[in-house]
Amino acid sequence: MPRLHTFIFDLDGTLVDSAPAILASFHSAFDAAGRHPVRAISADIIGPPLTETLQLLSGSADAAVIDALSAHFKAAYDGEGLTRTTAYDGVDAMLRALHAAGHPLHIATNKRLHPTEKILAMLGWDALFTTVYALDMVTPRLPDKATMIARQLAEQAIDPTTTAYIGDRREDGEAARANRLAFFAATWGYGAIDAASLPPDWRHLPTPDPQRLRAAQ
Repeated sequence: MPRLHTFIFDLDGTLVDSAPAILASFHSAFDAAGRHPVRAISADIIGPPLTETLQLLSGSADAAVIDALSAHFKAAYDGEGLTRTTAYDGVDAMLRALHAAGHPLHIATNKRLHPTEKILAMLGWDALFTTVYALDMVTPRLPDKATMIARQLAEQAIDPTTTAYIGDRREDGEAARANRLAFFAATWGYGAIDAASLPPDWRHLPTPDPQRLRAAQ
């Protein structure tokens, strides 16, 4: 099997701890809308696209309700909210080591493109990534992460046999599998992957270790 050369990363819960910023912005959105969430606003809700999360929290699929909550969330998060985002320990060194060694790096995230780009610039990472793909990068938005990664592979002429996706949720692993990519489960974040019960074709990445990624075959 060829050695891995290209690495595609999830963002929230994998490279950055965005929980404080996201959760505070959800609270602000519901307060501004004068509504009460039907379930706790806690880290386990982070990961799915914004609309899906707001439907879960509000208990409503009404477009007017979701649009209002979404507008309030974006106002809170895209302003000062996202400045509370921090990189996980070791991630900056991992990314810079991979980039310096000539490995193409990419982002594929459920987060909206605008805040994603602001966070990458804030952390000084914007020059490290060849491409950044998000569900809302096109209209209508892409339906799911597997479709987004398939588009990224095709448009960027990325060889799936030498590429891995790194994420913190089972959805990430399934998206990698759908595109025949190697998958590394990053378990240092707040994702829902249990290292003890990984499928046999998924690899465990317990710390942001560039050597483990580069040595994988």
